[in-house]
Amino acid sequence: MSTQLFTNAHIATGMPGSTADETAPVQDILVEDGRFVEIAPDLTDRLSIQGKDMSTVEVTDLEGKLVCPPFCDTHLHLDYVFTARKPGAVNESGTLFEGIQRWSETKSDLTVEEIKERAKIGIAKEMRHGVQFIRSHADVTDPNLTSLKALLELKEELKDTVTLQIVSFPQEGMYSYEGPKGESGADLVEEGLKMGADCVGGIPHFEQCREFGERSMHTVVELASKYDKLIDVHCDETDDPNSRYLELLSALAYRAGIGARTTASHTCSLGSADNAYFFHLTKLLRAAHINFACAPTENLYLQGRQDTFPKRRGITRVKELTEAGVNVSLGQDSMQDPWYPLGNGNMMLILDYMLHLAQMMSFGEIDDALKFLTVNGATTLGMHDAYGLEAGRPANFIVLDASSVFDAVYERCSVLRSVRDGRTLFIRNESIDTDLALLKR
Repeated sequence: MSTQLFTNAHIATGMPGSTADETAPVQDILVEDGRFVEIAPDLTDRLSIQGKDMSTVEVTDLEGKLVCPPFCDTHLHLDYVFTARKPGAVNESGTLFEGIQRWSETKSDLTVEEIKERAKIGIAKEMRHGVQFIRSHADVTDPNLTSLKALLELKEELKDTVTLQIVSFPQEGMYSYEGPKGESGADLVEEGLKMGADCVGGIPHFEQCREFGERSMHTVVELASKYDKLIDVHCDETDDPNSRYLELLSALAYRAGIGARTTASHTCSLGSADNAYFFHLTKLLRAAHINFACAPTENLYLQGRQDTFPKRRGITRVKELTEAGVNVSLGQDSMQDPWYPLGNGNMMLILDYMLHLAQMMSFGEIDDALKFLTVNGATTLGMHDAYGLEAGRPANFIVLDASSVFDAVYERCSVLRSVRDGRTLFIRNESIDTDLALLKR
C-alpha cells in the first residue's frame, strides 16, 4: 500500500473542507493507493499518535497553496486544433457560418495520425493549465469518420493521464448533410455512438430550415435513450432571439427523464431574448436539470458580427442561469482553428472572460468562481461520484499558485502541481531572479 500525505493546503471555497482565505486553518490530505482517505488539519500528528510508521509515508508540503479538484474543459474540438492556417481555412468574416464552410472545404485530407498529433499538443496545453477532464466534439459528417476514430484512439491511449469524453457531432447538420452514399448526418451520428462515442451531438440552428432543426432535437433524445448516452448539443449559437431549440431540447429531455444527462452548449440567443421569455423558460430548465456549457472567448469573437452599435457580448446568460440554480460550466472551444485564431487551454483565462462578460464580480461571486471550472464541470460531464476532494474518491487534484480563490482569480494564477490517482503529473517551479527589493515583495 502506497501512502502519501500532502500537508499545509488551503482547500478552495465551494469544496468539502474548504478554507475561505489565507487566514483560515490549513488542511492535510491523506492519500492511499491513489484515493483520498481523509482531508483534515494536523494529520501528521494524528497518524503518529495512531502508530503509523511515518518513514513509509511520502510527505509533500504544499506551503499554504490553494488546492482544488482538477479543471474540466466541457467544450472543445480536438479534431480542429491548429488548422487555422491551412490553405483555404482562413475565416475572413469571423462568423460561425463561414468557419463551418471553411472547415467543410478543407477537412477532406485529414488522417487519423495527423489529427492525433495535433490533438496531443492541444491536450498537453490544457493539462499544463490544470485540466484533467475534457469533453471533445468529433465531427462525424465525414463518411470515413476520421476524426471520431482518432479521438477514440486517444481516449484509450491517454486514459491514465486525462479523461476524454467524445461527442458524436454532426458539424454540417443531421438533416442538412448528405454523404456520397446518401447517408445523413443523423446516420453518421448513430454510427459514431455504436463505435463508442460518449455523447450525442447536434447543431439545430445550422440546419437548412426550422423543421430540420426540430427533427434533429427529437433524434438526439431518441438516440441518447436508445444507446444510454449523454447529450451535448450546439444549441442556438446565434444572435437570433427567435432561435428556440433550447426550449425544445429541454422539454424532450425532461419528458424522457434524461435532463440531467443533457448539455446545451453556447445558447448565445439567450443573450438576445427578452426577459419575459427567459424567465418563463427557467422553470423548465430547473425542472429538467439541464446543464449549460459556455464558451465565452469564442462567442465574444464570433457573435454580434451583424451588429453595429450597441454590439452584443455574444454569451449566454451565465449570471441569471446560475442565480436560477441551473448548472453552468465553461469550455475553451477552439485552439487556432477556422472559428477562433487563439486559444491556449488556460481555463483561468476563460473564467476571467466569463466573470467580466457576465458581470459576476461581487466578492461573493469571485470567491465562488472556481466552481465553474471544477464541480460545475464535473456535473456537466456526469461524473458525480468519481470527482471531488472527498474520502474514497480518486486522488485527483491541482495546486494553484495562490492561497485563496480570490487571489487565484485576481492573479489568473498558474497551476503549480497536478496530481492524478495520487501520481504527480507535473510540478511547475516559478520564481523571479532579481536584486530589486520591490520585485521581491
